[in-house]
Parts: sequence; structure tokens; C-alpha cells
Amino acid sequence: MNPRRWWLRRSLRFRITVVATGVALLCLLAFTGLAPSLIGLVQITAVDQELRREPPRVLDVAGEPVDGKPRLELTAQDVRALKAGEPVLRLDGASAYRWRGQVVFLPDGTPRLEVYGDKLLGYENANTLGTRWLAVAAVLVAGLVGIATWLAVRSSLLPVERMRVAAGELPHGERLPVPPSRDELQALAQALNGLLARRDEASDRLRRFTGDAAHELRSPVASVRAQAEVAVAHPDPDFSIEVLESVVEESIRLSRLVDSLLILARADTAAPPRAEAVDLVLEAEAAISRFDTELLVRLHAPPSACLVSATRSEVELVLDNLLRNAGRYAYSTVTVALVPVGRDVRLIVDDDGHGIPAEHRGKVFDRFYRVEEDRGRASGGFGLGLALVAHLVQRRGGSVLAAESPAGGARFEIRWPSW
Repeated sequence: MNPRRWWLRRSLRFRITVVATGVALLCLLAFTGLAPSLIGLVQITAVDQELRREPPRVLDVAGEPVDGKPRLELTAQDVRALKAGEPVLRLDGASAYRWRGQVVFLPDGTPRLEVYGDKLLGYENANTLGTRWLAVAAVLVAGLVGIATWLAVRSSLLPVERMRVAAGELPHGERLPVPPSRDELQALAQALNGLLARRDEASDRLRRFTGDAAHELRSPVASVRAQAEVAVAHPDPDFSIEVLESVVEESIRLSRLVDSLLILARADTAAPPRAEAVDLVLEAEAAISRFDTELLVRLHAPPSACLVSATRSEVELVLDNLLRNAGRYAYSTVTVALVPVGRDVRLIVDDDGHGIPAEHRGKVFDRFYRVEEDRGRASGGFGLGLALVAHLVQRRGGSVLAAESPAGGARFEIRWPSW
């Protein structure tokens, strides 16, 4: 098994505990490795303090005693070190000897070496025993650190676990309580509430979209089925042709509805393609030429190009849907105007129809919304064209507005960011 994969599959509590315990154990073992030196330093420091209280031995500069006492076991190197003022430590089995010395002068100028010394009993044993106990203590302390870390992480993650369980069991529309403390838990609760809000919004939108789509698809499907059943029940050739023509018409209407639903579904789920500079004047002229109608269509545009930040397919969809909507309700004339304003380009489409009542203007860009249900069905509209227009423009940072045209009909104003 891959060690890294095994490690990443462990719980967060386990990993933090292992890391904390390992670091503590390494630090304590490193300290234990320095224990002999530290213990020896403590012993020597204590002996040095005691040596100052004892009477010194008096030697000549060659290291021979002149005080009538037995000779000290000092080598020539030890004597040189003591005369230089350096302390001497000599190991003797499990014990050790410690000497300190200084050169003094008699009244006649004769130099003498005063030596202070003592034996350190059990010097080596004390170091070994102390090191062993420190190693045992290091393991025990590391274990205690591991237990404390495990409990601390467990208690710290317990509110997070409760929050996770509560978030999974929350019903639609409910939110997690936000802790009053300004800490990570409060930030987590706020982030989860934002996620829950987006989930509920997406769920509501999907529910509405599914219900509306099913409602819209039911009518043409039922119509096709009913007419087919009538044709089967009355196999009259003349009547069958009439029924087939009606079926073709409903099928075309159904295909348009499915195409519109697919475009909206892709627009909802996919990221917008990279924007480019699109000349709105040229696209408006092309859209008008594609617009098959007996109405009078006028275009008011500046002589220079009006570049907007979008894609050509988006601009075509917006213009085609606006012209189709205007042509559906206009009596005789549709007017398209392009007006550069600051960092935006205003696209205005006016018709001379009966207009949109003020109470409906804020809702006409909603999906499947119709001002007049029966008239919308008779004219072939599904309430998706303007919703698609709003979605394509708003995701590029633009805005849409429905108002009254100077001719008394409807006005749709699009503000598109300039390139």
C-alpha cells in the first residue's frame, strides 16, 4: 500500500495526534541525548562550589607537594593546565577527580601552586542512570502529549461534527444557528448557511423549471396524441391530411420548446464562453435581414461600430428573440435603436402593439411567464425567449428592462458592456 495514500486516508484526529506525539518524542529524546553532558555539568558545578570551602594543597611549579602531604596523582599536562588557570577533570572508573588551581607568590617571590581537588563518586553511574530515567520520562511524556492531543482535537472537532450532522438533517429552508463567538466555527456556520441557501435556491429553481417544462410539454404532446387517435378512429384520407398538417405544426412547436429548454439548461450549468468583441450594428442588420415578417422594421444606429463584450452566438440569440417577441405583438412597426452610453451600449427594441401592463413588466423575464395565458399560447410563445435574453445579458454584466415605447407598445432595453 502506498504510505502517502494510507496516511491521507486516516482521520484528521489521528494524523494530528501522531504528528504532535512524534514531534514531542523527538524533542524529548534529543534532550535525553544531551543528558550526560548536562548531568555532568551539574555535578562539576556543585563540586566547584564546594572546593572553594576546603583548604588547598600547596605544590611547587613542578607539581611536587611542599606541604608535607602525599603527592597528588597529577600528570605534567594536568600541572600545566592548573598553572594556566584551567580546571582538570579526570575519569577514574565509575568515579572522577576534579581539580582547580592557581599560582600564588610567597613574600620572597617564590611561586607556588595552590590546588583544590575532590573525588566525584558515582560520576559515570549518575550520568547513565539519569539518562535512562530521562528516556523513560520522554516516552511517558510523549504518551501523555498524544493522549492530551487526541482529547483536545476530539473536543475541538466535536462542534464541527455536530454542525455536519445538523446540516445534513436540516429541512428545506432551515439554516444552522450561527455561534456568537467570532472564530472559525462562526465562519464555518456562515459558509454552510450560504451553501444551504444556494442549494435551496437551485432546488426551487429546478422544481419550478421541471414543473413548468412538464406543463408546457403536456399540451403539444396531448394535442398530437389526440389528433393521431382521431385519425386512427376516422381513416378518411382528406381528414387524415388535415390531421397530419396539424400534427406537423404541433411537432414544430414542440421542437422549438425542447430547443429553448436545452439552451436554458446549458446556460444554467455551463460556464460562459470567453467573451470577444462583437459589432452590435452588423449583428442587428443581420438579425433584421433574417426576420421574416411583413412589419416595417427600422434600425437607428451610429455610423461607427458598437462593440460589446459577448460572443456572436449570444448576440444572435438576444436579437432574434427580441425581434420575434416584438413582431408577435406589433401592429405595423418595430424599431431597433443602438445608443452608446459611457461603458455600455443600449439596445432598444420598440413595437407599436398594445404594450405590457406596468404590474407585469418586472416578471416578463421570468421563465414560462406570460402576460396573457391564452393569447400567449395562440401566438406560439412559451415564455422562454425573454428569460433567455435576460440570462445571456446578465451573465456578461449587463441589464434588461421592460417599459413602454413612445408608440404605446412595449419597449425592451438591453444594456450591454462595451468591449
